[in-house]
Amino acid sequence: MRIAVAGGTGVVGSHVVEAVRADGHEAVVLSRGTGVDLTTGAGLDAALDGVDAVIDTANVSTLSADAATRFFQTATGNLAAAAAQARVPHVVLLSIVGIDRMPYDYYAGKLAQERVVEAASVPWTILRATQFHEFAAQLFDRAKVGPLHVAPRARVQPVAAREVGAHLARLATGAPQGRAADLAGPQEERLDDMVKAYARRTGHGGWIPSVSLPGAQMKGMRAGLALPGDGAVLGVQPFAEWLTELG
Repeated sequence: MRIAVAGGTGVVGSHVVEAVRADGHEAVVLSRGTGVDLTTGAGLDAALDGVDAVIDTANVSTLSADAATRFFQTATGNLAAAAAQARVPHVVLLSIVGIDRMPYDYYAGKLAQERVVEAASVPWTILRATQFHEFAAQLFDRAKVGPLHVAPRARVQPVAAREVGAHLARLATGAPQGRAADLAGPQEERLDDMVKAYARRTGHGGWIPSVSLPGAQMKGMRAGLALPGDGAVLGVQPFAEWLTELG
């Protein structure tokens, strides 16, 4: 099979590409580096010629609901339209567990993105996954008060990005499912503990206080609204094991 991967150089997309190739399929990376711009549609028609499935893992770094919504509606809208034009038989979208329970900030954009795929003429599968183990590293870098790193409180059930990538690759080779079963990690974790453990693993010795960040989205995560429900597919690798693999 020939499988196109939007965002194929990102945290999850790179693992998707690796899994696709490991399974003996051809991976077509859709990124600006390969001459494809999802926000304008440039290069999409040529890139999707002869493609059997598209996996959308493209992302944008923003906390703004408006900015996220504009990006995902435009980028995924262009991707879906080009897939329909190329008669691609299956589009797979990576989304996030709980966004319908917390439709705020970045999650509002992801919810809008799901609606674009659901309204498309191409048969589709949407996979909602929980936060990745890599989320702890991202928060350690970004969650600061001045020079002080802080650890946001939340209930999460993180999954390895590598497992998400492999799962998306498998879904793409099967029949469209609509909403697939959610994907989550093997056990619940405290997000602030994850951030502190990551900091220690990478040699940071300073004090990192646990904080309850403001905003409806973080309040929802503290209440457990980002946790998977019954019937979720569970990954294998716990966060502590993932930490040991870091250099």
